[in-house]
Amino acid sequence: MNLVVNGDAESGSGGSADPVSKVRGWKVAQGAPALIAYSLGGGYPTASDPGPAHRGSRFFSGGNSPRTALIQDIDLPGAGPTGRRAVDAGKVRYTLAGWLGGFDRQEDGARLSVEFRDAKGTPVALSVLGPVSAADRQGKTGLLERTAEAAVPPTARSARVLLVFTRSGSGTSNDGYADGLSLTLSATGGRR
Repeated sequence: MNLVVNGDAESGSGGSADPVSKVRGWKVAQGAPALIAYSLGGGYPTASDPGPAHRGSRFFSGGNSPRTALIQDIDLPGAGPTGRRAVDAGKVRYTLAGWLGGFDRQEDGARLSVEFRDAKGTPVALSVLGPVSAADRQGKTGLLERTAEAAVPPTARSARVLLVFTRSGSGTSNDGYADGLSLTLSATGGRR
């Protein structure tokens, strides 16, 4: 089960390149993102550009801010096969995944990270994906999949997911793009 709420930019207002002030499931910590429709055109990624095979109708972009940041704080399960006892025994793994990209030969990009925290909120581990460079995309507009997988650190009780878009060059659009964001947990050992 994906622990990230609205990791596909499908919920809430949007659909154009106009920035929005609120995004369902996320706290807008800096800037103002845009939830852009794949059908918008005008140089933005389309359904035929590289991206998720089973994409929805929209994706995230950095809007027109030089730096845009979205945060989602997630409580990890308290019980069950991926609950606290299993985490503390080292028997839970996580997978952080997302489709990240940009426009043409520009270096604007998106970075997705997860920071695991203990019960006091102290960071105990960090995993970062991206950004995807223009060279990675072969100078083409689109999104490429990035993933990281590791053990959930013992004592972890929550996860902070951070999505950051950075405009690296001139222009007014922050053409870092993201879609299909997920954080999933899996049990690796026997029943507890």
